[in-house]
Amino acid sequence: MPIIESTYKAPYFFRNGHVSTIYSGLIRRVNGVIQNRERLILPDDDFLDLDWSYTEQKSDKLIIILHGLEGNGQRPYITGVAKLFNNNKFDAVCVNFRGCSGEDNLQYRSYHSGATEDLEAVINHILKTKTYSKISINGFSLGGNMLLKYLGERHNIPNEIKAGVAVSVPCDLYGSCQELHKVKNLAYHQNFKNYLVRRLRRKQKLHADKLSVEDIKSIKTLKDFDDVYTSKAHGFKDARDYYSQCSSLQFLSTIKTPTLILNALNDSFLSPECYPVKEAKQNAQLFLEMPKYGGHVGFHLYGKSYYNEKRALEFVLENS
Repeated sequence: MPIIESTYKAPYFFRNGHVSTIYSGLIRRVNGVIQNRERLILPDDDFLDLDWSYTEQKSDKLIIILHGLEGNGQRPYITGVAKLFNNNKFDAVCVNFRGCSGEDNLQYRSYHSGATEDLEAVINHILKTKTYSKISINGFSLGGNMLLKYLGERHNIPNEIKAGVAVSVPCDLYGSCQELHKVKNLAYHQNFKNYLVRRLRRKQKLHADKLSVEDIKSIKTLKDFDDVYTSKAHGFKDARDYYSQCSSLQFLSTIKTPTLILNALNDSFLSPECYPVKEAKQNAQLFLEMPKYGGHVGFHLYGKSYYNEKRALEFVLENS
């Protein structure tokens, strides 16, 4: 499919990628979304929490929203989508990945960029317990990679899944990892690493047979975290093996569900490989939009909704 020419025009002060990224992550607020929490027990007896919000009238349309690294269902970039879709006759469910809903998960494993088995469990649960006939999925960053991998690796996508939208997505995990380790991203890198290590210290106390205090002390970078914990806890040899197996880039050619990738060209988290121009041109169901501005999940517009939220709604309505 030809590359989509973006119509996004960033306000002047938000043409700087770091400004748009930081404002959207730390300053933006979204009010008026009323969420009801449901706990889903997973096949391995662990759990994740689903935060539901509803349109005013009964709907047969649903948007599933997937957050990024160390996110949750209350982040403004998540509730902004839920609010816009609720206002346009869609119910919304924000998925909190394992351990991300304010309560540590039970198993040694947690969540990662390629954990499509958990996304599949959520979808199966919804199909068994609800009556939605039109379901779309909007994933951000890590959640966007998970979405693309899910759509491309499986040959039995339920008929109810009508569209996917992946925003600020690191299609090539190793390339994105290298970008996050550069000086330009030092503040983000340290922030992510500190959150992850803090969570890992709590997990170590419950699983001392699998992880030592010395192991945690050895973690100096995000790649170290993936070498020490992410890879070992989820069945990969090391970080590079995890990145190789879970990068969605290799699954884009087999996506058969209409899917939009929205990656800003000034997103400091993304490497050149995260802009899959060739793959989009060769797959009629894959649409790639690369605005000049937007940073990482920072497509600010003056008004209540962000550009990525409006594009997601437009794309879903066109394909459902």
